[in-house]
Amino acid sequence: MPEVPHEVKDIGLAPKGKLKIELIEKRMPVLASIRRRFEKEQPLKGTRLSACLHVTTETANLVRTLKAGGADVVLCASNPLSTQDDTAASLVADYGISVYAIKGEDNDTYYRHIKAAVDHHPQVTMDDGADVIGFVHSERPEQAGEILGGTEETTTGVIRLKSMEADGVLKFPVVAVNEANTKHLFDNRYGTGQSTIDGIIRATNVLLAGMEVAVCGYGWCGRGVAMRAKGMGARVTVVEVDPLRALEAVMDGYEVTPIAEAARHCELFVTATGDKHVIRGEHMAVMRDGAIICNTGHFNVEIDIPALENMSSGRRLVRDFMEEFTLEDGRVIYLLAEGRLVNLSAAEGHPGQVMDMSFANQALAAEFIVGNSKSLENKVYSVPVDIDEHIAALKLETMGIRIDKLTAEQQKYLASWQEGT
Repeated sequence: MPEVPHEVKDIGLAPKGKLKIELIEKRMPVLASIRRRFEKEQPLKGTRLSACLHVTTETANLVRTLKAGGADVVLCASNPLSTQDDTAASLVADYGISVYAIKGEDNDTYYRHIKAAVDHHPQVTMDDGADVIGFVHSERPEQAGEILGGTEETTTGVIRLKSMEADGVLKFPVVAVNEANTKHLFDNRYGTGQSTIDGIIRATNVLLAGMEVAVCGYGWCGRGVAMRAKGMGARVTVVEVDPLRALEAVMDGYEVTPIAEAARHCELFVTATGDKHVIRGEHMAVMRDGAIICNTGHFNVEIDIPALENMSSGRRLVRDFMEEFTLEDGRVIYLLAEGRLVNLSAAEGHPGQVMDMSFANQALAAEFIVGNSKSLENKVYSVPVDIDEHIAALKLETMGIRIDKLTAEQQKYLASWQEGT
């Protein structure tokens, strides 16, 4: 395999990474079927594509699919702590894909890697948090005209992009992969739910049964975390600002309180909102001794970490990804994974079975952009319904599950108004 430009921790980790990539491939049959079609049809032939995603084994199989479709791919990390160094090395050494990602990279390195992805002069961008799109708009606006369109994986990123569209500053079309039903109903709920609990347990080794857990945010990610924590015996309190979501949480059997009240009695706090400073200094000031706080939203702003630092007289790393802050009165608070995504920092992120659908959406959205670029406007698009339904059907097929079909009579009844009671 010819050497490609890259910056990874240790290229010698490639053999270990290749084993993991091959293992996870067997759990991603939908993406594998798309890769086989891409190899034949080459829908992305000659397209320069820059992806800013979590560099995991699941992502490896996505970028392999994009390359199989003819794309010239560069990959950089979308979070400083989510990179799997062996996977990054294997993508370079075994698959000839340029990767710029090192687990634990500092802020300067992180943005240097994003710059390297933009230096590729992409025609399609693929984001998990809108960092590449943001960089192009703020630092390289002259390159926007080269870009046919982009995709966005996260709730956080979609919020930013819709704000850009509303302000009239979005310079190219973007497909909101996160809005696909086969993404957020499954990835956000079942993927985030399981992997967040996995990350918390790996980082702390706490017993969740009987523990009072506060889940901040009851979107699809928060629903998943609350569901899995409750399933392990935790006593779950939901913190919400949206009355409909709060009502749903009540109907689902959870306590619902403001964060100021939850802060006084809960032992573990998980933020999943996509917003800033959900847990602030005044909340941490009243927390119980030994409280654990963590985040599973995209950016590390949901917890006011500077406030925690200012309140503390000392700090130390007591376990990997578990930092102890000692307050002036002697109480301690534990912060996990530097406030970054605990599921990807302290664990391995979502299982391949659920990322199979999310990354199928990414691959088919890229194909959609290339095939329809001349008719797309500079706005945020949902994944076309036919793509969403196609992925669901493929997933069921790979699971060996069959469903019914409407009869001609049933189709006619649903499409007409003449026949009543």
